[in-house]
Amino acid sequence: MSPRVHLINPSELSFGVAVITPRWLYVLAAATGTRWGDPLIVDETLEALDVRTVAPGDVVGIGIHTGNALRGHAIGRQIRERGAWVVFGGVHATLFPDEAHEHGGAHAVVRGDGDLIWSKVVEDCCAGCPSRVYEGGRVAGDVFLPARWDLLPRGRYMWASVQTLRGCPKHCSFCSVWRTDGQQPRQRQANQVVAEIVELRRLGFRFIALADDNFYPVTLDDLAAARRRADSSHVRALEAIRAERFALMEELARLPDDLVFYTQITMEAAEAPAFLAAMRRAHIVGALVGVESITSEGLKDVYKNFNLSGDALVARLRTFRERGVHVLGSFIFGLPSDRSDTFDATVALAEQAHLTFAQFVLLTPFPGTLDFEKWAADQARAGTNVDGVPITRHWLIPEDRRPRLYAPHPTMTFDEIRVGAQRAWDQFYRWRAIWKRSAAVETWRARLAFVLVSKLYRQMYANTGIATDSARIARSARIARWVGRVCRPLFLARPMPDLQMPV
Repeated sequence: MSPRVHLINPSELSFGVAVITPRWLYVLAAATGTRWGDPLIVDETLEALDVRTVAPGDVVGIGIHTGNALRGHAIGRQIRERGAWVVFGGVHATLFPDEAHEHGGAHAVVRGDGDLIWSKVVEDCCAGCPSRVYEGGRVAGDVFLPARWDLLPRGRYMWASVQTLRGCPKHCSFCSVWRTDGQQPRQRQANQVVAEIVELRRLGFRFIALADDNFYPVTLDDLAAARRRADSSHVRALEAIRAERFALMEELARLPDDLVFYTQITMEAAEAPAFLAAMRRAHIVGALVGVESITSEGLKDVYKNFNLSGDALVARLRTFRERGVHVLGSFIFGLPSDRSDTFDATVALAEQAHLTFAQFVLLTPFPGTLDFEKWAADQARAGTNVDGVPITRHWLIPEDRRPRLYAPHPTMTFDEIRVGAQRAWDQFYRWRAIWKRSAAVETWRARLAFVLVSKLYRQMYANTGIATDSARIARSARIARWVGRVCRPLFLARPMPDLQMPV
């Protein structure tokens, strides 16, 4: 019997349904080819892996980020014991290839993009001679692979996902994207993006996340700074990137009107009314915007001085809404400049700025970031550990023993920060506030979907991310599973199998 290829997205919690498809699974499925048959895909945010499906000689790809690395390592060890080939990839494995070998039972690790290298990895494993490390590098946008959406399990995901670019020119201290994916935006050709969207709409997906690092990669300030340089080639390069963004949006505007796109963008996009107008015509009606902090001191803490604060911040965020783009504002708590009144003030500003959704996360030093490097250097000198694991490898600590905040705050205890963050979630997602915000959509069906997905989002990301009580986390997972099942049909539409590419 020939070996099979398995692709696994690890998760400690399974919800039965998920909001957005994990795109990398289906891109690597395309990269696998058909020589070994269709890959077997397991997304543990849906259901946990049954290791009995893995046979000796099979090739198993496990993609990990820092948050699911511990679970990924456990899966890798179990699979290696069954005699299968174990290959790790993803951001965390790219940063710590030796860790996947030491803790995850890896035979091989892929660093960087897997689009082009993955089939070579599988071939080497099947031949019994995998390399210890493969360098996938940063592939050009015109060779990004479209995902194998024909392998999607039916009835499990609310939103699909398509990528239009990788990389971000910013340098936020808490983010690893610009260091792992690079600061040079790598854009796909518009027709490749549209072809993938057409396939998804044929399957019945209306809501699609444009899973980009930064959908607005060139700002007006970037152009102004480039024009001050003697070398005009940089200006031409930036203008070309910006023109390609507009060209893509023109193509998206030709797709069926019932499509709804959501992306990730910096606040600077509000500086350009023409860009926001193009987004709206392209059916891009929502965006995650990293606000991070409502004060100038907090923005300095995270090297995000290009953001605004106070009344100017409110005005900038309202601009998105006035132009028809709903904002999911992302805020960080636990910054050195935070005070006891920061939590309530942040919720008040989020509501004043007419944010449609918000998320409130605790400051965490993630590998690959400037914050992590500074924090890890300090902790290494202190020699702090938990159960023999250095705190600088906090993702290797069991979940129930893992700290929720990793550095002492100058004015607040951890419990004060955790409780304040939980209160922010509770206030922003109280029933009355959700119902008021739901007036932003037009139909009763849409309002019902809005209310349910708001509660689902809170259950999945607040109680399971900030709570320290394992019973509360498990209860939230059960509630999320039930709400997700009810909610999912509200986001789908009748399949359009005959939909053609726009002319």
